[in-house]
Amino acid sequence: MPQNDSFHYEVEKSEDPHTGTLTTITCHGRLVAGNSGEISDLVKPMLPLGGRVVIDLGDLNYLDSSGLGALVGLKVSAIKQGFGTVEFVKMTPRVLELLRITNLMQLFSS
Repeated sequence: MPQNDSFHYEVEKSEDPHTGTLTTITCHGRLVAGNSGEISDLVKPMLPLGGRVVIDLGDLNYLDSSGLGALVGLKVSAIKQGFGTVEFVKMTPRVLELLRITNLMQLFSS
């Protein structure tokens, strides 16, 4: 079992009748400099395939600037490629505050 402060995730794939493939990634623990590449390595190959990628941040205990940068990079890549979407759901008050402070709320809510 992973430690509470380590980063880990579960991936669930299903079909959405409107958008095709739906991949839900539920994140747990701390998304920080030492592990932020994990989420990028997981999601980036999915983007050219289209569909929706939903990243559930509800159980993320901590997010540093590198973790935030990885999430921003995924969102921007999805927008630029135009094949699919990346959405963020269940953002904790701590994550929402970080988005507000960094003026990124609009990017994450679109």
